[in-house]
Amino acid sequence: MWMQLVALLAGFTLLVWGAERFVMGAASTARLLGVSPLLIGLTIVGFGTSAPEMLVSLMASLNNNPGLAVGNAIGSNITNVALILGITAILVPLSVHSGTVHRELPILLGTTVIAWLLLQDGRLDFIDGLVLLGGLAVMLSWVIWLGLNSREKDPMREEYEAEIPTDMSLGYSLFWLLFGIVVLVGSSRLLVWGAVGIAEAYGVSDLVIGLTIVALGTSLPELAASVASALKNEPDIAIGNVIGSNMFNLLAVLGIPGIIHPAAVDAAVLSRDMPVMVGLTVALLAMAWGFRGEGRINRFEGALLLACYIGYQTLLYFTAVR
Repeated sequence: MWMQLVALLAGFTLLVWGAERFVMGAASTARLLGVSPLLIGLTIVGFGTSAPEMLVSLMASLNNNPGLAVGNAIGSNITNVALILGITAILVPLSVHSGTVHRELPILLGTTVIAWLLLQDGRLDFIDGLVLLGGLAVMLSWVIWLGLNSREKDPMREEYEAEIPTDMSLGYSLFWLLFGIVVLVGSSRLLVWGAVGIAEAYGVSDLVIGLTIVALGTSLPELAASVASALKNEPDIAIGNVIGSNMFNLLAVLGIPGIIHPAAVDAAVLSRDMPVMVGLTVALLAMAWGFRGEGRINRFEGALLLACYIGYQTLLYFTAVR
């Protein structure tokens, strides 16, 4: 049991560190190759902060633990909106200036509803996985087109430009890019082994472990990125990171187990977890869209989001005990 706990903590630590190294190396490499800051931010940074979830989902599926993979995807989305944006908005109220964020919000809601509908038959099968990964390809194509053709003066462009490393050589950048990938792969295997061992020791389902401990641990890069961006007065990046990560989670993290290990979905996912995720996504759209002016998540709304996270985790605890 102690070995699994150590493996879980070490896996979390290395995942966060490896994701940060990967993003740093990839962003610097792209900048040196002439890629625009907005495109780097929308693709590489979004992919990098979701890399822990994707690698954990892949390893869990290969180890015949699809419940852990599904729980990780849904739990991470709930954690991103309720915990991360909740804490960030309490520290620094978040105003939305970016047209890119405005365009992504309804797309995130549509993607969330589609994923929910795909699971209504109680299975995450190969076709569902293909649809989700196909959606990922469409999303990436749209984001790349947006990054290449955006002519408007988007505040997010300047915010990303200030964050991308400018003092690294190409060789050094490539080293951290590749080394970050190696660390992510190794740490995700370690984390899955520890999480499954703890679930077995306490008689808790892989799904609940994925929704709680693993979702929180793999969302740490988003938490660090959003809080740091808000403190630097970069609110569009703080919200954009969560939107991008949630879309990657729905399309890639949830699509991977459908392709690798099709399986039945726990009934609680449809009756408890997916409605919470959809409800929080609707709340995010209502807060950040700005129907009567500039979108803004204030401290009170941040506290409401945090309270929703605490309430959801309490519900999961009593579900697991029962």
